[in-house]
Amino acid sequence: MEGKTIVALLYDFDKTLCTQDMENYAFIPSLGMTADDFWREANNFGRQEHMDSVLAYMYTMIRKCVELDIPLTRDSLKHCGRSISFFPGVQDWFDRISSYGGLLGVQVEHYIISSGLREIIEGCAIADAFKEVYASEFYYDKAGRPVWPKLAVNFTAKTQFVYRINKGVLDVSDDKKLNDSMPDDSKRVPFTSMIYIGDGLSDVPCMKMMRAYGGQALAVYQEANRTGVEQLLRQGRVDFIYPADYREGTALENTVKQIIRKMAVSQQLSDENARQLRSI
Repeated sequence: MEGKTIVALLYDFDKTLCTQDMENYAFIPSLGMTADDFWREANNFGRQEHMDSVLAYMYTMIRKCVELDIPLTRDSLKHCGRSISFFPGVQDWFDRISSYGGLLGVQVEHYIISSGLREIIEGCAIADAFKEVYASEFYYDKAGRPVWPKLAVNFTAKTQFVYRINKGVLDVSDDKKLNDSMPDDSKRVPFTSMIYIGDGLSDVPCMKMMRAYGGQALAVYQEANRTGVEQLLRQGRVDFIYPADYREGTALENTVKQIIRKMAVSQQLSDENARQLRSI
């Protein structure tokens, strides 16, 4: 697709941009529970009921609040987002990377694809950095109380949103356009112009898509999950791995900039080829 290059950076959220599961910061402590106890209860419930793990934790959130008579609303979940702690450099990362792309004539867009809760992300300090946030979400009644899962983003379902970004069909209710046939040269963001950044096994389906279709996959780690991330590299499931440090001048930033530069040059060469073919 000839024209200005769009580069899409796709991020997991929990333990990729923030230091732990987003529910751990404020929501779970409000129940008087430890994170380990909450997740054990939610996961055990899911296994006992043969339920999708994301739906299981969303149901457990509602059930615990009812049992403890704790108000649960969209606003209360957004308020939880204020407590999120991010890795070094995250809060100014998006402006820095977008500005760098602009110097190369590249339009950089940032997206979230997360199994966490959209409502909590909407309340966090970086919510405005993203063109779209794909995350699990509740449907609320008129009083703002959750009554049904509106969207559940499990690990394999994440790939749907990669296709949506690829085609530019961002509305999750629009399945028709998503499934319509579309020539590769008319897709809004080619896979070759995508970078996925995650932290572990939950990101493998999206990482495999990147590697299969010409995009780039990066994994970030804390010391606690370094061994697992190194295994992803050895298995060829990811292109690069780095400590979860987004500050200016880090190896992570330098590699992402080099990838964007490569994508910009590739698009320029493609446009030149198309120009020459038209002139013949």
